[in-house]
Amino acid sequence: MKNLFDEREAKEFVKRYPSLFEALALRLYTSRLIGKEPSLVLHGGGNTSVKLKTRNIVGEERDVLYVKGSGADLATLEPEGMVGLELHELRKLKSLESLSDEEMENQLKIHKVHFRSPDPSVEALLHAFLPHRYVDHTHAESLLILTNQKHGKELVEETLGPRIGILPYLRSGFPLAKGAIELYENNPHLEAIVLMNHGIFTFGDEARVSYENMIRFVRKAESYIEKKTQGKPLCNPRPDLCPPRDIALSTARVSSVIRGACAYRDPGGNLRRLYTEVRSAPEMVEASCSIEAPGLCRLGALTPDHIIWTKNRAVYIESVPEDDESLKCRIQESIDFYKKDYDRYFVTHSATYGMPLEKLDPFPRIFLVAGIGLVALGFTRKAARIAADIAVQTLQAQLRAIALGEYTSIDESHAFDMEYWSLQQKKLAKIARPPLQGQVAFLTGGGGAIGLGIADRLLAAGALVVICDIDEARLRKVHSILVQKYDGNLVEQMVFDLTDYPSVEKAFREISGRLGGIDLLVPNAGIAHVAKLEDLDPVRFRQVVDVNLMGTFHLLKASIPIFKRQGTGGNIVLISSKNVFDPGAAFGAYSASKAGAHQIGKIAALELAELGVRVNMINPDAVFGDEAVSSRLWDLVGAERMKSRGLDAEGLKEYYRQRNLLKARILAEHVGNVVVFFASNQTPTTGATLPVDGGIPAAFPR
Repeated sequence: MKNLFDEREAKEFVKRYPSLFEALALRLYTSRLIGKEPSLVLHGGGNTSVKLKTRNIVGEERDVLYVKGSGADLATLEPEGMVGLELHELRKLKSLESLSDEEMENQLKIHKVHFRSPDPSVEALLHAFLPHRYVDHTHAESLLILTNQKHGKELVEETLGPRIGILPYLRSGFPLAKGAIELYENNPHLEAIVLMNHGIFTFGDEARVSYENMIRFVRKAESYIEKKTQGKPLCNPRPDLCPPRDIALSTARVSSVIRGACAYRDPGGNLRRLYTEVRSAPEMVEASCSIEAPGLCRLGALTPDHIIWTKNRAVYIESVPEDDESLKCRIQESIDFYKKDYDRYFVTHSATYGMPLEKLDPFPRIFLVAGIGLVALGFTRKAARIAADIAVQTLQAQLRAIALGEYTSIDESHAFDMEYWSLQQKKLAKIARPPLQGQVAFLTGGGGAIGLGIADRLLAAGALVVICDIDEARLRKVHSILVQKYDGNLVEQMVFDLTDYPSVEKAFREISGRLGGIDLLVPNAGIAHVAKLEDLDPVRFRQVVDVNLMGTFHLLKASIPIFKRQGTGGNIVLISSKNVFDPGAAFGAYSASKAGAHQIGKIAALELAELGVRVNMINPDAVFGDEAVSSRLWDLVGAERMKSRGLDAEGLKEYYRQRNLLKARILAEHVGNVVVFFASNQTPTTGATLPVDGGIPAAFPR
C-alpha cells in the first residue's frame, strides 16, 4: 500500500476549488487518494468527513460536518457529493441510549445545511461523534482478511499494535456510532478503530494525518499477511477436471443459461431480467478449477456491506456439459438448491423481526464456473460490474485468508440484517425502473439514420443497446452521438458482415459471453440499387438480396439458440419497408429482397411463438435522417429521385411529406418509438406489420 499524498499536488488541487474552504478541498483530495485504491474501497464504498466552522445566512458562526453523501464515489468525489450537517445538533444525539433507523434518518435530513444535498452516509453519526477534524473509513481488504479469522481480534492486536481500538461487528448507524465514541472516550490515545468484519476508521486533525494513518495501518496488515502466507499455495487443482474445449462458446452458453435461469417475475407480473459480467482472468479460472472452489462459494461475504450487490453466498458449477439441455439442467439444479437454502435463511431470520418482511428475490448473483471463471449478475450493467469486482476481490481475499489461518465469516444473522435493513430497502424502493431495463437489444444497420433513431429510443427506455454495422466509421459516429447523451456503458458497438453467417454467429457469441444474451433483435441493415429489370445487373441484385434477405435470415437463425438457452422469450422487430406492399418501378432489387425478409419474419413469428418470442415488422417510408447522420438508403437513391422529379434535397423531402395522408415528416425516432412499443410487450402481438409512413393507402397492410 503506497502513500500517495503529495504536498505539491495537494496545493495544486486546492487551487482548483478557489471558492471552497481549504480544509474541504484537502478533504476531497485525500478522499480521492483513498477512492482510487481498490484494495481500500470499491464502487462507492467507504466514507470521509471534515468538520468546519462556517457562518449561516444571518452571520452566526456554527460548526458544520461535511460528510460523503450516500452513493457518492470517493475516487471521483466533488463538492456536490459532500453533505453539510449541523454538527452541534447531531452531537446531542450522543446522549441517547437508542435511536431507531427511521428517527436517525429524520435527524440527518432535518439538520442538513442545504435541503437539496444528497442523503448523507449512514455512518454520518460516527463521523459527528468523534472529535477529530478529519475521519476516514475504508473496507480495507487486508483488514477484512484479518478480522474474518477465528482469532481475528488477537491477530489485529498483534499486527497493528496498541494504538488501535477494536469493536465487534455492529450495524452501521447509531449502534456503531455509539460504540465507537464510547471506545474512543475510554481510550483517547487511539489513532484508529477497527470494526470486525467491516473495516477501519482513522482520524486526525489534518487531512494528511488521517490519510497517512490509514495507509500506515493497512500497510502493517498487508505486510503481516504477506509474511505469513509467503510460499503457500492459494489453491490446488482438481485432478478430475476437463476444461471446456471451446472457452468462448462455453462462456456464451453458460452466461445465457444463467441469465435466463435467474430471470423472474416480480409481484406485479413484470419479468425482471439481469445482465451478466464474466471475469475470466487466469486467477479466476484457476480458482474455478480448484479443489477449494465449492467451499469458497459457501463461505459468505467478506463484509455485510457487500451483500446488497452479491448476496451472501455464491453458486459453484462443477463442469460445463457440451449440450445445452444438460447444461440447463445442471445450472437449474444448482439454482434450485440455492433458492431452497435462501428460503431457509429468510424463514429463520425474519422470525426474529417484530414486523413482517417482504422477501427479496431468492436468486444468486455470483457463480463460479469450472474452467470459465466468475459470472456475476445485476439488474443494471453497473450493478453487474460492481458485483463482479466485489466477488473477485472476495475470492482472492478468502484464498489468502485460508492460507493465513482459519477463515471464519460473519454470522449469517448480520448478513440478513444488512440485506433486509429498512434503510436499504427504502433506497431500493425509490429506484425508478425504465420499461426496458435489463434488456439487451441487438441492432444492425446501427450506422444509419434509422439505426440512430432506434438506438436513441431504446436507450431512453432503459435498454442496453448493441449497435452493429459493417461501416466502422459511420458506426463510430453514431456511437459518439449516443454516448454524449446516455451512459456509455449502455452502448456497445460491433463491426461485422451479416452476409457471412459465421461472422453473425461470432457476434452473437461475443455478446452472449459479455452480457448474457439478447432479448430484442432488430434487423435493420439494408441497401438499395436503382435499375429497371432490363438493366439490373444480376451481381448487384445478388448484393441487395444478400444484405436485405440473407442478412435477415442469418440474424434470425443465429438468434434462436440464444432465445432457447435463456428461456425468457423476447422480441424480434424487423425493419421492413413500405415497398413490401407498394413497390416502385426501378426498385425491384430492394422491393423484392425486403418482401422476402418480411415473409421470413412472418415464418419466424409462426415458429418462435412456442419460445415466447414475438416477431413483428415495421414498414417505414421516407426517413431521410439529418445533417449529423444521413440515411444510407437515400444517399444511394436520393440523387436519382431528385433528378427524375426535378427537385433539390429539400424539395424531395417535401414531396414525400405531401404524398402521405397525414402530411407528416417521418423521423427515425418515430420508428424507434414503435420498436420500444413492441419490445415492452404492451400487447400480446406477433406477426403484425405496423406502417410508419404517415399513411400511404397503397401500402396499407392487407
